[in-house]
Amino acid sequence: MTRYFIYARKSTDEEDRQILSIDSQLRELRNLAERENLNVVKEFIESKTAKEPGREIFNEMLSLIEEGESGGIISWHPDRLARNSIDGGRIIYLVDTGAIKDLKFSTFTFQNNAYGKFMLSIAFGQSKYYIDNLSENVKRGMKEKVLRGEYPGWAPLGYLNDLGTHTIILDEEKAPLVKKLFELYSTGNYSYSDLSEVAKKMDLKGKREKDLVKSVIPDILKNPFYYGVFKFKGELFEGAHVPLMSKQLFDKCQEVMKKRSSPTRKKKYTFPFRGYMKCGECGASITTEKQKDKYIYYHCTKRKGKCSQKYIEQKELANQILFSLSKIWINDATKSKIFDYYDDLLNKEENKLEKQKVQKKEELEKIKIMMSKLLDSYLPGIISEEEYKEKKQEFIERKVELEQKLEKIERGQCGWFELSKDVINTCNSISKACEEKNNEELSKILQKTGSNFVLKNRQLTFSHRSPFDFISLNNCISNDYFKKESPFWGRCVGSFDNLFSDNSKICLEWLG
Repeated sequence: MTRYFIYARKSTDEEDRQILSIDSQLRELRNLAERENLNVVKEFIESKTAKEPGREIFNEMLSLIEEGESGGIISWHPDRLARNSIDGGRIIYLVDTGAIKDLKFSTFTFQNNAYGKFMLSIAFGQSKYYIDNLSENVKRGMKEKVLRGEYPGWAPLGYLNDLGTHTIILDEEKAPLVKKLFELYSTGNYSYSDLSEVAKKMDLKGKREKDLVKSVIPDILKNPFYYGVFKFKGELFEGAHVPLMSKQLFDKCQEVMKKRSSPTRKKKYTFPFRGYMKCGECGASITTEKQKDKYIYYHCTKRKGKCSQKYIEQKELANQILFSLSKIWINDATKSKIFDYYDDLLNKEENKLEKQKVQKKEELEKIKIMMSKLLDSYLPGIISEEEYKEKKQEFIERKVELEQKLEKIERGQCGWFELSKDVINTCNSISKACEEKNNEELSKILQKTGSNFVLKNRQLTFSHRSPFDFISLNNCISNDYFKKESPFWGRCVGSFDNLFSDNSKICLEWLG
């Protein structure tokens, strides 16, 4: 009497909803065995796709059949046994050799003869065709989706999947917090660990509402989805979703990340003015040391040979920096006047903005034409797929950048005004750093506004960057207050109110 194995399978990614569950299959197969008085010796249950060979339980069952433990299989349908050519061929081969004497199905009739094996091979072929066709349809659907700018996956942090419209929308609560992480990192003053702590304080959670640990921060910062594009199978596509930030901010973060890519040694102490000064005598770098856990000294490393330069204490160095930065300080009243003046200029900028808008639109049209020509070259095989993807990425990045600039122009956000605003705010922030005695902040302002820092004979000299050099030359602030006991800027009477017009013109000339 033939011994039978029952085999029931349902994969977790099964598309056909008509396929019975494992329990339902077992119930049907047991009833079939009872009706036909079949001798069932073992049941095999598997939850795995049959698209590819390699099912452990299925292979175990066939191995036992080859060893003579059974001569028949009971299953719901041939597609439960195989949806790929290797497994299907193996079943037919075992029937040919006599290892499998009989196959019983709830929804298919098999006869162990030439016609029966032919029909079984057709059933296996149909199962494979179904899978192949389904795969092609899915790929085609994915391709159409990405061409429409719809990202085929879960929305990144700061966005939500709208299951109703099958689109990705902004998460109104988390989006501003994610953008804040980019803004902070772009300053170059925050590490991944710092951003992790910032996210914790802002109560910004990641997947499954878990804290954003240090290791996930780089993935967020490197995701181009946030400025309006995404990659699919190595190819860049424009997204239909709302960008969270400008490409300029995203690029700035990538530059900071690139600069920090080399490993750095963990610092035991914080030395705010170390890392960018050179010795005025021998040209070696200026280093620091801490004594008695209280006093910090800056001195030449003497790595380029004999050098007679002596050390300078951090407090004295900070006073010299304050003295130099005082030349570019802008008080609150002057800042307010400058911004009012710029507001008046902005009202007269309509013609200029309109010309810029036309230029940007013309360039956008040229890029669209070039992208069309690029596709025409790729389809007949004139250029390789690699060349196509590389050039396409270049066009899309430029296109997105132009569209964002055009959007700013249409909103009246002039580039020169934003840059000028940053210059004025930087000059205005000096007083706060001084009042708070914040050496770290003073160092950031110094590096942003100056260059070529040289320490010689315990004196720091440097050049102001443009346009801070113009502000320094024309500013009439008195530096006498540094001789007073209190270093607070609020007690300084001087300002450059009288030079307000000149400095505004200087800023405008520099910003174009």
